[in-house]
Amino acid sequence: MTDENNNMIPEEEEDNIVELTDEDGVVSKFEYLTTISHEGEEYVVLMVLDEDGNEPEDDDGEVVILQIEQDENGEDIYVSVEDDDVSQAVFDKFMEAMDAEDEE
Repeated sequence: MTDENNNMIPEEEEDNIVELTDEDGVVSKFEYLTTISHEGEEYVVLMVLDEDGNEPEDDDGEVVILQIEQDENGEDIYVSVEDDDVSQAVFDKFMEAMDAEDEE
């Protein structure tokens, strides 16, 4: 793709693939969907992908909700949400946002 001066413009990736490494060193791929604020905290919503970076065909689009925190260097890290009520509340906000987007 080029602009009006025929300069190359990098194409934006259509999918926002995130690779996360767990405490055992296992790398998993996710598609970033959105960030949700809930009770003063930030949460990231990611869709689980297969090892090739594709949505699994036999899955209904499983999502993972992780809390965004900062490590000792001020870098963002994603932490599992242990509280089922918080996970459900964030998921409900995510679904409301998706429904509102579909209505537009």
